[in-house]
Amino acid sequence: MAPVGESKIEGLSKFLFLAPSWPRSLSIIFFLGLVIDIACVIRNHDIQHFGIFGFFIPALIAFILTKPFVEIFGKKITWNRSALLALACTVFSIIISLFPILLIFEGIFPLLFAVSLGFVFGIRLIVLVAIADYKMSHMVFPALLQSLCAMAVGTYYFGIVFLMYALPIHLLFGAGVILFLWLVERPLRKNFHISALNFINAFIAHNTDGSKALEEFFHEIGEEVYVPQVTLFFKREGKKDIIFTVPNLHPGPMGEIGGGNLPKVLHESLGGETLVPHGCATHDFNIISENEIPKVISAVEKTKGDILYNNTAGESVRYKYGSVQVLAQPFGDALLLVSTRYPEMTEDVDYPIGLSIMSEGHKRFSHIAFVDAHNCMVDVASPVMPASHIAYEYMKACDIAGDAALKETQSEFEAGVSHVNVPFTRLEGFGDIGIQALVVKNGDNTTAYVLFDGNNMQNGVRDIMRNKILEIVDECELMTTDSHVVNTISGKNPVGYRIEAEKILPFAVEAVKEALSDLSPAKCGATTAWCEGISVFGSHRISQLASTVNAMLTFIAPLGFTILILAFVFSIIGYFILV
Repeated sequence: MAPVGESKIEGLSKFLFLAPSWPRSLSIIFFLGLVIDIACVIRNHDIQHFGIFGFFIPALIAFILTKPFVEIFGKKITWNRSALLALACTVFSIIISLFPILLIFEGIFPLLFAVSLGFVFGIRLIVLVAIADYKMSHMVFPALLQSLCAMAVGTYYFGIVFLMYALPIHLLFGAGVILFLWLVERPLRKNFHISALNFINAFIAHNTDGSKALEEFFHEIGEEVYVPQVTLFFKREGKKDIIFTVPNLHPGPMGEIGGGNLPKVLHESLGGETLVPHGCATHDFNIISENEIPKVISAVEKTKGDILYNNTAGESVRYKYGSVQVLAQPFGDALLLVSTRYPEMTEDVDYPIGLSIMSEGHKRFSHIAFVDAHNCMVDVASPVMPASHIAYEYMKACDIAGDAALKETQSEFEAGVSHVNVPFTRLEGFGDIGIQALVVKNGDNTTAYVLFDGNNMQNGVRDIMRNKILEIVDECELMTTDSHVVNTISGKNPVGYRIEAEKILPFAVEAVKEALSDLSPAKCGATTAWCEGISVFGSHRISQLASTVNAMLTFIAPLGFTILILAFVFSIIGYFILV
């Protein structure tokens, strides 16, 4: 089960949507204004043409001017969003202005219209500071555009007295919004010294135009870590090198932000055909910026001079303890361990668990490449933490595998590799690399390590693919890179979730067949590079942020509703006192 905090945060994605085209929004506004005017003509009302002049024209002017005024400060808002904002505010204005209280108190329409304009100003200010520019002083005038134009129309229809109570109402709603935004900002400012509104600005900018402004926030909360990265280097006569490197850093948090595309960057930078499976790291070890990745590359490159190649390997053998399975294969003085809990949920394994497995394994082998296959997702879940029962199962299974692998007889082996591009997009769960396969043949034993560039694998997909691949090899394990380029607003987009496994299967089989045809005598050397001073989110930062955000979510809605109701009530009371 996913923890409550993470579930709530993921649930926010349902509030994100694409704004409809601006002609559609303007057409709806015009239609609403026309309906009001037709109703006034039918009822022979004293006020004529107010639907067009009081509602449509102010909305049209706000739509046209909002975008250029926002862009004065170097920020962005699309025409579609500007039109949608104008439409939403028009609907609010109509609902408040035509409130049924009109049936009880005659002649109160001007007051209700004035209150609606104050409400419109407040809503526009909240929305603009959230989606465009968090600095309220920059957004006050763009927020006033619709209500100021409507105020001018109201003054023409109802006289200067309308202006006398419309202005104080604007001040009242403006003060309420400022108080609301201050209260919303306070938790994150107090705990992390960052602006919640600025964070929302950056998040929206990332999803609309690929901005990396979010990385500025991660710099503020980040801390440096020192983590090992084990790499297996395969050399073959006359063929490209194969590199199998296991970073203990997390490829997140989302999209191209931070280390979201870590596997691809390493794949393109280390040479040969590089495979980058998922090591032991949770979101606490998200790299804060892509600029940190060169430190990882440099650390691995520096170890190349220390490689001692060996042309022998042992057979791959699967071991199990509790819910954890480990596919183990020794290469000289190095041991490759690929773990999975399939069909149980396979989720991020915290770094201390991996470090313990590596440290224990060093009693038998010089280098331990421990991989979290990350190949079974049911729902977004908590990571595997130290001292838990599942952590114990991981360590025990690896301990058993290490003991057995040390006793294996090693012999000369062959290795083959392939890289198959797939016609699936990030939205469909695939990163930029596609599918890679490393096949190792030792005597009569042939093992396929198939790597999908994605974030986990939908439950059931592994079996479908593995069963088919086992028709052409003796042993097989499927892995994912845990690349978060496939995640922008949700943590759930595993391989096989949006694309049926049967449609992916031919590409996986093709990858294995190509790797089999690429088999040639090989030798393997391993290194353990210490990646030093890598800036990541930091220990427990994600849980702290989740707790803070969830606390905010519990009071934002009732707080906002209370402030708006109070502003509305004070406006009515003020009107009757003045009148």
